[in-house]
Amino acid sequence: MPARKIQYTIRGIPEEVDLALRRRSRERGISLNQLLVEELTEATGGEPKTRRSLKPLLGKWQDDPEFDRILEEQRRIDQEMWR
Repeated sequence: MPARKIQYTIRGIPEEVDLALRRRSRERGISLNQLLVEELTEATGGEPKTRRSLKPLLGKWQDDPEFDRILEEQRRIDQEMWR
């Protein structure tokens, strides 16, 4: 049986708090309601469903030849170690 969902109406939210919450929900790619449910769940010691978006990372990849070289070196199999 699914848990009963409760609905709140909250008044008197300061504008700067509203702006910060809306910005955070945009950054995470989730609704303001979902953000508030997650934040309240975390604040009360519960474990929120982690559904983080990777959208903020889209288009930000930068090639790093040094990193690629290091990875390639790590992938090399030392045949002597496997005998």
